[in-house]
Amino acid sequence: MSNERPARASSSFHFIAGLSTGILSASLLQPADLLKTRVQQARSTSLLRTFRDITRGPNSLRQLWRGTLPSVIRTGFGSALYFSTLNALRQYVFQSNLLTSTAVTPVPSSNARYSTSSSLPQLSNLANLTTGAIARASAGLIMMPITVIKVRYESSLYSYQSLFGAGSAILKHEGIKGFFSGFGATAIRDAPYAGLYVVFYEQSKRRLSQLKDATASLGEMKATSSVPINFLSGVLAAGLATAITNPFDAVKTRLQLMPGKYGNMVKASRQMVREEGMRSLFDGLGLRMGRKAVSSALAWTVYEELVRRAEGRWAETSVSL
Repeated sequence: MSNERPARASSSFHFIAGLSTGILSASLLQPADLLKTRVQQARSTSLLRTFRDITRGPNSLRQLWRGTLPSVIRTGFGSALYFSTLNALRQYVFQSNLLTSTAVTPVPSSNARYSTSSSLPQLSNLANLTTGAIARASAGLIMMPITVIKVRYESSLYSYQSLFGAGSAILKHEGIKGFFSGFGATAIRDAPYAGLYVVFYEQSKRRLSQLKDATASLGEMKATSSVPINFLSGVLAAGLATAITNPFDAVKTRLQLMPGKYGNMVKASRQMVREEGMRSLFDGLGLRMGRKAVSSALAWTVYEELVRRAEGRWAETSVSL
């Protein structure tokens, strides 16, 4: 039938796809994450000096990947929760016609929704901003304890010998509250970042797809066209969103490493600016921007490609039946 809805991946598939992309990006980019944490923990060091200190020490290669396990758990399951929640929210908003003050791009039927490089429903900027922010904040709250353990484990301020030891020490000295240190700054960083990322990402794909119109077909874009467009869009979106939200990331790191000294987000921000200047709010920007650009572009490109291929295969199966 002409009005039959196209086959869509299940929520469990989106969870698994998100988990896979999160594990991949976390494993590959852990050294950048560790260096960012070390640089942000104090202004008395630089990226080059930090890198030299690590590489000149014993087991330098192993030290660069210190904290990989909590990072993989956090990013893997965080991405799984984020993508599955985001998909559910986007499908609900699309089907119920919510948040359409800026007009939802219509997706009339099956292949028409692939007129850009996207494998996902096309929503308004307001809907993209809202769903991205809610999905990221929700996933961040659930994964906050492992995030705190990860940051402390990566830092040179603590001498934890194991993840269990780190968790036990936090619980003993700070209680349950310690596992949520810096959540306010994290939420204020992640929610706007994710919302802005989805807006910039979808807009970039739309613009880049228009540039490909001369060579792309009017129907579903070929994988050879959609993959580079999605990856480049991810890089551009991550760069912009990261630059805007980096001050919250710098504050978040200080709160998670030294909660007793900085107390809360407002106090930490004022103290950092007073003692170290405005530049302290942009510590680690280059590393974070580079890491986010690659990790987000990789995660979203692989995720969308998995969804596109799966839904295409299921659609072919349903037609043959």
